[in-house]
Amino acid sequence: MSAVMPELLTSTHVEKMKKKKPPKRYWEETENTDQSQRRPEEEEGKAGQNQNESTVKERPLKRKNDERLEKKDPFPGEAPIPHKQLQKFQRGEKCKVPAGARRRLKEAITSSEAMSEHAQKQAARYDLLLPEDAGFLEGDEDEDTNTISQDDIADAVDITSGSKYFSLHLSQFGPYRLDYSRTGRHLLVGGKKGHVACIDWQTKDLMCEMNVMETVNDVKWLHTEAMFAVAQKRWLYIYDSKGVELHCVKKFNDVLRMQFLPYHFLLATASATGFLQYLDVSVGKEVAAICTKMGRLDVMAQNPHNAVIHLGHPNGTISLWSPNQKEPLVKMLCHRGAVRSLTVDKTGTYMVTSGLDRKLKVYDIRAFKPLHSCFLPAGASCLSLSQRGLLSAATGDIVQVYQNILGSSPVSKPYMAHRLRGQIWGLAYCPFEDVLGIGHGEGFTSMIVPGAGEPNFDALDTNPFRSYEQRQEWEVKALLEKVQPELIGLHPEQLSKVDQASFEQRHKEQVEALGFDPLAKVKFKPKTKKKGRSSAGAIEKRKRKVAHEDQRDEIRQSVQERTEREKELKEKSNEKKLGNKSTLDRFRK
Repeated sequence: MSAVMPELLTSTHVEKMKKKKPPKRYWEETENTDQSQRRPEEEEGKAGQNQNESTVKERPLKRKNDERLEKKDPFPGEAPIPHKQLQKFQRGEKCKVPAGARRRLKEAITSSEAMSEHAQKQAARYDLLLPEDAGFLEGDEDEDTNTISQDDIADAVDITSGSKYFSLHLSQFGPYRLDYSRTGRHLLVGGKKGHVACIDWQTKDLMCEMNVMETVNDVKWLHTEAMFAVAQKRWLYIYDSKGVELHCVKKFNDVLRMQFLPYHFLLATASATGFLQYLDVSVGKEVAAICTKMGRLDVMAQNPHNAVIHLGHPNGTISLWSPNQKEPLVKMLCHRGAVRSLTVDKTGTYMVTSGLDRKLKVYDIRAFKPLHSCFLPAGASCLSLSQRGLLSAATGDIVQVYQNILGSSPVSKPYMAHRLRGQIWGLAYCPFEDVLGIGHGEGFTSMIVPGAGEPNFDALDTNPFRSYEQRQEWEVKALLEKVQPELIGLHPEQLSKVDQASFEQRHKEQVEALGFDPLAKVKFKPKTKKKGRSSAGAIEKRKRKVAHEDQRDEIRQSVQERTEREKELKEKSNEKKLGNKSTLDRFRK
């Protein structure tokens, strides 16, 4: 036995020494390291026991050792998100569960709210990955920024940014209208005398150029840069990016202005005959044709928030339209003269209008009230709002850019100004770029406007650098997620809410739609009997017996309820009388 003991000692000592000590971490305390140093000494003193006992006692030590080596995070849980960051990505107010709702409805509402909250938190966390910020033009002391010319800006910035200021001298077929694609990469221009061209304006590569030999009123890109629409003198034409004519839509005649709704795949057109028409470009069918009865429609804009079309009229009114109704959703008087131009910001909150009364007005669409207005000496013929809220107004041959115009603050002096050679006919900001495109009588001019474009873009929706395969993939997904035109309305947030209309209101609408009451009782028709029992007098007697049966039932029910109420009152009065009396009251006189 004495010979076995040293072998056990040496074997256990060697096994323990072979194990490497774990590296010390910054979150471990010194006590744990002291304990790890003491444990081998304590085990050497207990080595006189059997080998089975030693192996049994080593197991809990190993478990303790493993527990000691477990990593403890000094910052447990997810990092907190600032409240302001969460408010930036808030998706409206939370939907309240109505009283008396069923279990499935409650589960659906709670799950949708949980998903929206999760999406809000994820968007707030990933906002740190978008460090780009928009800048603005700042002048020296006692220097107005509107006095800085475009040549000075192009010389001061880098070569890539300076190349964005250029002009196309096209005096033969002007004036020109223009449109940028949703990615901001491609430019489409159309001259009044028939000249149409589309280019990649950043690389200056010409995609196609043609002359339709007819008056061109407006041009508009469709869902991708592979197709565009041209409103010519008689009909509406669809071309591809190579200039090949794809369709001639003869139902859409005398079109003056166009707007494309990207999430609905709808091309809205306003004609000289006063018709507002919607064309579904995914299937090539006309969705709606509305006669506005307002005369010539040459002022048009869309609300990007809810896809409602805004039309300006010669009598100074502006009307809001949806393809689901033949009447305007809202009709408001904005100017004393005819409306010349209007535009809506991307949030759908503010609308800026200009009229023949030479006034520029800013409206809050939520309350349909004017916030402020200013007087322009020459009036504004064209208006355009950038993604960052800069307003450009064209007065004659001068373009003025205003800053901080959306809100309660009044309109101050212009932020930038630029003079051109010809009369201005079209304005449009390029998405995700600090560029303003101007179409005028002498051609086209690209103007640098610092702080106009959104610096960060959603690559899943509008990616300026996408390849041909990515564009095809996006087009398929967009077609699958297409929003139906029936969902276009003034308040899109109502789609996610529960319809709490009363039964009477729904029943009334059903009666108006059908023309009769489906729940009404059928009138009593007595059966025809033989042997003189179906004479006129006998039929009238039978009708009198059945007549006013509903009233009789109501009277019977009311009488029965009244008698029951009286009985209850009597029982309560008797209980009160008995409750006040005592047993000795019967002996009183």
